[in-house]
Amino acid sequence: MTRISRRNFVRGGLAVGAAIATTRCASPQAQAPLGTPNNPARGPEFNANKIKDVTLRFIGTGVAQVNEIRTQAEKDLGFKLRMRALSTAENIQIAVTQPKQYDIFDGEFFSLPLVIPSGNLQGIDVNKLKDFDKITPIFTTGELRPGARVNTSQGTAPRKVLFVKDQNSTEFAAQPTNWATLIPYQYGADTLGYRPDLVGRKIESWAELFNPEFKGKTSLLDIPSIGIMDAAMVMEAQGLMTFSDKGNMTREELNKVTQLLIQQKQDGQFRAFWKTFDESVNFMSSGEVILQSMWSPAVTAVKGRGLPCIYAALKEGYRGWGGGLGLSKNLSGIQLDAAYEYLNWTLSGWLGSFLSRQGYYSAAPESARKLMKPEEWDFWYDGKAAAIDMIDPFGKTIEPKGAVRDGGSFNERVGNIVCWNSFMQEQEYLVYKWTEFIVA
Repeated sequence: MTRISRRNFVRGGLAVGAAIATTRCASPQAQAPLGTPNNPARGPEFNANKIKDVTLRFIGTGVAQVNEIRTQAEKDLGFKLRMRALSTAENIQIAVTQPKQYDIFDGEFFSLPLVIPSGNLQGIDVNKLKDFDKITPIFTTGELRPGARVNTSQGTAPRKVLFVKDQNSTEFAAQPTNWATLIPYQYGADTLGYRPDLVGRKIESWAELFNPEFKGKTSLLDIPSIGIMDAAMVMEAQGLMTFSDKGNMTREELNKVTQLLIQQKQDGQFRAFWKTFDESVNFMSSGEVILQSMWSPAVTAVKGRGLPCIYAALKEGYRGWGGGLGLSKNLSGIQLDAAYEYLNWTLSGWLGSFLSRQGYYSAAPESARKLMKPEEWDFWYDGKAAAIDMIDPFGKTIEPKGAVRDGGSFNERVGNIVCWNSFMQEQEYLVYKWTEFIVA
């Protein structure tokens, strides 16, 4: 994960009603609060006597709006955070239609083709971010590392929507500028999760989700933009369809995918459909579902309950996603100064280490590494066997000494992303067809 210099780096309407898809943090070591005499270089200057009176309002999904993050940030920064956990669709709808209801939008990059044209986010001045050049080039150049590209041809890869033309622009910039849409802080490679004790063998292909062997015990993510892409991965693996871009399907492709999904549902393949992190964890923990669309921290949560759960390394590859933080157009003055302090904090290490212990990847990995034990980094990023027990951010042992991360190293997992979460040109039609499938 090579750092990219800022000098080289900076050189260079869609409908609200569409229900969109998905988002997704411990070392107690606290750094000196950003922007204080002990750490004067971070972020913009502000009146420290007034900063304690600031409260920043966040909107985001439940996985990211957690008490541990809020508590640590308030301790380090000296002002208050108010976090509001929403569904993905609600989060994006409020971002687009109610800009006065939030100061910081915590969302996913795929949603930006809808959010940015609304004009409700202001461009983020990357020159105010001390560690902007520590962000992994996956977001900035589309590279895993210099000379090794990540597949960005299918879906809304973050690098396609990272920049706007100026602070108040509602158009994406084709080349890097000084103005970012979101500051990335987390990302991952999604696949299927399964209970090895109940499945009875290794799962190695997306095609298994529709295998009659698991009839009545599978589940699909009920968020249209992502569920449809998981279904497309399955159908390609089965040889039923091929797609030039699973992240931007044609109406004809959506019709065929829906037809095949309805057939699977009517044949009794699915036990249920899940919309939230907790639902996926509960389905898998109860044994009602033994193979399903899943997020890495949900697998971690199942393991935290003392149950075996594997995040499958599938031969067809992963579906990628990335999340970040955007600033409301209504932020100004000391509120805006505080928001930049928070953005700097997200890249400074603590949050990245917290996320990494759940199975996510930090957008500023070298900063996170400084607050992780060497054995943790070796396990989560380098794919090495655990030299010690792996503990999640909430104090639970989730992997015993000797275990190896499902899917292996960072390079093996992220280097095998074949498509990215996306907002399609036919989004409204997608939601219509997805609803047809769910109610069939």
